[in-house]
Amino acid sequence: MADVALQPNRAAAQAARKRSSLHSMMKRKSTVAFLMTLPLILLIATLVIYPAFYALHLATLNKSMQRFVGLSNFEFLFKRETFWLVVKQSCIFAITAVIFKALLGFIIAHFVHNIPAKGQRKWRGMLLVPWVIPPAMSTLAWLWLFDPSYSAFNYTLSFFGIGPIPWTGDAMWARFSVILVNIWVGAPFFMIMYLAALKSVPEQLYEAAAIDGANWWQRIWYVTLPMMRNIIAITTLFSLIVTFANFDIVRILTAGGPLDHTHIFATWAFRIGIEGSDIPLGASVSLFMVPILAVAAIFILRDVNKRGNEA
Repeated sequence: MADVALQPNRAAAQAARKRSSLHSMMKRKSTVAFLMTLPLILLIATLVIYPAFYALHLATLNKSMQRFVGLSNFEFLFKRETFWLVVKQSCIFAITAVIFKALLGFIIAHFVHNIPAKGQRKWRGMLLVPWVIPPAMSTLAWLWLFDPSYSAFNYTLSFFGIGPIPWTGDAMWARFSVILVNIWVGAPFFMIMYLAALKSVPEQLYEAAAIDGANWWQRIWYVTLPMMRNIIAITTLFSLIVTFANFDIVRILTAGGPLDHTHIFATWAFRIGIEGSDIPLGASVSLFMVPILAVAAIFILRDVNKRGNEA
């Protein structure tokens, strides 16, 4: 009889302990943070990690995806002249576009920052238009501007006795065209990030520099740039990743032509994998972006962490 009476009490005590431990666990900030980020972690695992490992798996198969071939796809790519042309063009495309986007964004951000607050909203809205419009749609407009027969640029240049210029028919001009469109689309992103960083720089620093006799350039060099270094680094890294993986601009404007001279990793992987029906080889091409971007991310983030520790 005593055992029968004690069992319900014991069960109630165990349930109370479980509720208490669950309650204390839920009170921990780390647990709450983990539960709140869990949907994002699952989303990243589904859309990023799984495709990445599946691409690795595909890269080790033969063209019919029936047989394991190890690193043969990579060895085959190393022997192809077009592959090294794509590596060179991808680096030129990404680095040149990011440098000019950063410079242009910095200049425009200063221009907008010095406008009276009343008119800034209007300028910010207008300058963000190229970034807000879907790149595929705006690239179609650029395609008309670069058209070999009805080019609006060539028509305008003809009044000055210049041209006609083969914007997408010559290798050099085709590279220039895709980089120009990428700068036009991406520069507003740099502008808005730099503008936010400029607004966080204390005015007292500029006043102190002015008292010390610093001119405009010295205020930029010794006050503005050091205060914006982390924002510049993070924005550059993000833009480098997006630009390296760009697909739509090159695909719509030149489709990799003329003679593969504007292909970058994404467009060439699509040409080989989808249009050429060799999915494993296309996956191998796309994987070459990973080590290049990983090295860039390590160097840039290491500097950001170093400055954070110094602060």
